[in-house]
Amino acid sequence: MVKPTRITNQIRSLRFTTGEMTQAELADRIGVTRQTVIAIEQGRYSPSLEVAFRIAQAFGVGLDDVFQYPPEEPA
Repeated sequence: MVKPTRITNQIRSLRFTTGEMTQAELADRIGVTRQTVIAIEQGRYSPSLEVAFRIAQAFGVGLDDVFQYPPEEPA
């Protein structure tokens, strides 16, 4: 079973606030498959750093406007 990533993202909301971009359109812009965009958007897959930057550039925002990583919980 694949462990979900702790990285969260705003891809879905960014797609809708920037002209209702489809997952397929985003995939074409960043050079991956639609299935990869779906997996990243749903938090089932962490993109490579290069793909993460391409996603941010596709929306014209900074990397931290797209992806967030929560701090570690104290043990």
